[in-house]
Amino acid sequence: MNVSIPGQGAREVFRLDNETLAFRFTATVGSRRADPFERLTTPARLDLWLDANGLRLGSKTARAADLVAAHELREAIHRAGKAIANNQKPAPADIDTINEAVRQGRAYLELGDGNARWRSDGPAPIGDALALIAENAIQVLGGQDRQRVKTCEGPDCGGLYLDTSRGGNRRWCSMNTCGNKAKKAAMRVLQG
Repeated sequence: MNVSIPGQGAREVFRLDNETLAFRFTATVGSRRADPFERLTTPARLDLWLDANGLRLGSKTARAADLVAAHELREAIHRAGKAIANNQKPAPADIDTINEAVRQGRAYLELGDGNARWRSDGPAPIGDALALIAENAIQVLGGQDRQRVKTCEGPDCGGLYLDTSRGGNRRWCSMNTCGNKAKKAAMRVLQG
């Protein structure tokens, strides 16, 4: 699933098709292998992404400092995930960035209208939302499924995903985007 932003082009669409929250967050940079572009260009766009992912924890809106913190966390998660996908150890600085983000969080899960939702009464709800993303990264990158972390084989993607296929042979972050592009390209080559 993707979320379009009214009045924006295709490059401004948020990709929400990754089942791992932390990796969905890293997809706010598009085309990492070819022509990288930023989707979180303003604090307001960070607010939109948080809304789209059920992480708007209060009424405060993101500020420039929140956007900087989001970019730093996102890139630390991506570098750490890429290292793990390549059977390497993440850089200590990236581990520190992720761990520090978690320590700053004060969010809690609440039951309302029959649904669980994240809330925050703290003074920094954006930081609390980033802490939840960092916590998810720690669970995936440091948990029992860490051997299933992979980098998309899409020629321009480079996104991270958790390979939950039975045979462990999934190649793309999303069959609906990168997988379809690869299959269409292969068909064009065959049709010559």
